Amino acid sequence: MKEGFEERLKALPTRPGVYLFRDERGNVIYVGKASSLRNRVRSYFGAPQTLSTKHQRMVRRTSDFDFFITDSEQEAILLESNLIKKLRPRYNVRLKDDKTFPYLKIDTREDWPRVYITRRLEGDGSRYFGPFASAGSIRKTMSLLRRLFPFRTCTRTITGNDPRPCLDYYIHRCLGPCIGRVTREEYQSVIDQVILFLEGRQEQVIRELRDGMEAASEGLDFERAATLRDQIKAIESIGERQKITSLSGEDEDVIAYEHSKDQAYVEAFFIRGGKLIGREHFILEGTQDEEPGQIMTSFIKQFYGSSPYIPPLILLQNPADEMGVIQGWLQTKRGARVRLQVPKRGEKKRLIEMVAENARQGLEQLKVKQLSAPDSLAQALEELRESLSLPRIPRRVECYDISDIGGTSAVGSMVVFEDGRPKSSHYRRFRIKTVEGIDDYAMIQEVLRRRFKHAASAGDGWAITPDLVLIDGGRGHLNAALEVMEELKIDSVPVASIAKENEDIFVPHIQKPISLPPTSPALYLLERIRDEAHRFALLYHRRVRSGEAFASALDAVPGIGPKRKKALLRRFGSLRGIKEAPIDEVAAVTGMTRSLAERVKEYI
Repeated sequence: MKEGFEERLKALPTRPGVYLFRDERGNVIYVGKASSLRNRVRSYFGAPQTLSTKHQRMVRRTSDFDFFITDSEQEAILLESNLIKKLRPRYNVRLKDDKTFPYLKIDTREDWPRVYITRRLEGDGSRYFGPFASAGSIRKTMSLLRRLFPFRTCTRTITGNDPRPCLDYYIHRCLGPCIGRVTREEYQSVIDQVILFLEGRQEQVIRELRDGMEAASEGLDFERAATLRDQIKAIESIGERQKITSLSGEDEDVIAYEHSKDQAYVEAFFIRGGKLIGREHFILEGTQDEEPGQIMTSFIKQFYGSSPYIPPLILLQNPADEMGVIQGWLQTKRGARVRLQVPKRGEKKRLIEMVAENARQGLEQLKVKQLSAPDSLAQALEELRESLSLPRIPRRVECYDISDIGGTSAVGSMVVFEDGRPKSSHYRRFRIKTVEGIDDYAMIQEVLRRRFKHAASAGDGWAITPDLVLIDGGRGHLNAALEVMEELKIDSVPVASIAKENEDIFVPHIQKPISLPPTSPALYLLERIRDEAHRFALLYHRRVRSGEAFASALDAVPGIGPKRKKALLRRFGSLRGIKEAPIDEVAAVTGMTRSLAERVKEYI
């Protein structure tokens, strides 16, 4: 128990509220919500082993605490979210730059409403759409709206008596209210269509425009009818590109994330009326050592705390902490029922998996982007040299990985990074030939022997000596590699290994593994190289297994030897390909006859 805290903790109220932990300088380092302030705050200062590593560090730095009492847990959620946004405490999961998220605003109280970008949410009766993750994404949406709907963007006072309109009128981007060419009712119908479009109700917009086109045609206003026709085509084109993702036709948000070290990449898909109308990604900071439920909870609180719209259904990759409390809070904000759901099967599960894959790819691209700048790469390489005590900057790094299942179809990969960037023309694949059963160490040794024996006689990438050999694995993998390097008398080449679980880095002659900070550019680079070697090995392993499965199935067919198997593999690629192909196509393969084709079909 912290000195001086015991009596204060006993005196805490049992009511709901928000608590703040401060360091010795008085800075707020953590903000939390509690249904019972006494029980929740006391839980941090009991047995340290019950806390996560992150919270143990936080408690050690805590010198004081404050609290706010609220009338309900729902009020506590809102206060907690606002304080995290304002104070950005070090040990909280935080939405990166969430205070500056932009929104589209339509002030429907104006006589001639505009559609414009704002960064302030006000309770002024206006319609807000967003938040958007960046200025770039909201500008794309605004540009699309400008192409589809002729609303005004100027800030002039509309009297209808201006002597001439601006260029937008002549290119059909504005109806010209400034010169009195449109009534308020006609202009308001355009704004209503913009709102419907942003809500995902394109079909209703198209129906209204088609009614207007037919009325204009009947009134012999063919120019307006043609304009509306082109507008309908443009909106229909947008609709065709939108993927129909929900057979239920509900409004729903789909949220998934990929987590790496101290940040998480959150992907949110916005589905309205069964169609994907938009997607955004957000970066969460401070996620080191956090559980999936806490990461999901933090995002929901901070995102929907400022979102102007909450759909009736929110699909989540992982359950949030206190699902019932969070759901009640969202229902209060929405003023109607809200369901939080973690799909286990079916269409909604497949939808979550698609969003999660987008998040995974997004995080990978974010890491690449963080390392892509020349200064970042130079810093990462220099930090790598210092951290591993290398004799020179590792401009060429070769990484090796093994992929096998139960010792079958084992393969090895070699990927090459030069100056921090992949050099795919120097990648190599190895089919394990001399090792039987499960023995990763022996497989790594076989791959290294074959690679460095090539160096003496081959050109191209084989002849280049790497500045660092990196092995995907732990201390045992490193020792196995060192044996080969010594055997081949190339032990002057630095060797290191990186273990996946804790990202520990092992180097020769140092007993303890090296642990780089989670935000270290050098660690990002090593992880990227290791992950690329794993990807390349896995891809080759799948190809080998597919070919072996194909061959073994055909081995039982009388009359099908190696040449015919190879020809069938080249033509159809898989057993499914043969099953689905007509007999005539199978019979047309070189060396095949119709009777053989029928026999193959029968056997498989």
